[in-house]
Amino acid sequence: MTTSKRIALGKAAPAVYKAIDALDESVELDPALRELIRIRASQINGCTYCIDYHATDARDAGESQRRIWSLSHWRHTPFFDERERAALALTEALTDLRANGVPDEVYAEAATHFDDAELGNLIGAIIAINAWNQVGVGTALRPPAEVEQAVA
Repeated sequence: MTTSKRIALGKAAPAVYKAIDALDESVELDPALRELIRIRASQINGCTYCIDYHATDARDAGESQRRIWSLSHWRHTPFFDERERAALALTEALTDLRANGVPDEVYAEAATHFDDAELGNLIGAIIAINAWNQVGVGTALRPPAEVEQAVA
């Protein structure tokens, strides 16, 4: 828990906020895959706001709860295809650069499933969510406490 009040980046530095948003909006990538990437990077970075936000967006876009729930263990489930696995591996490598950077085999695998433009947009999506995660964690954003009721 934070003990000090933190800034709202959009109010304190609107140009910075708009620049991150512009980067995020410039990405052209399959929306379902994009949400999986956003959730996985947010899990690694511990951004609870973004995990909640993008899990909700993914569910609303038709993603199964089973896949959302198992995303942190995607390597050990049969729920993700080879293209998604390549994107998730690249997401993990680019999100946690401390371990090994981006290993050649991870990049090469992604390059077999995405053409150059798609790969550029995939990298852009990963950069954008990591920037948003830094905003969320750095400013201590939290998801709303109330839980939405499912509509039957």
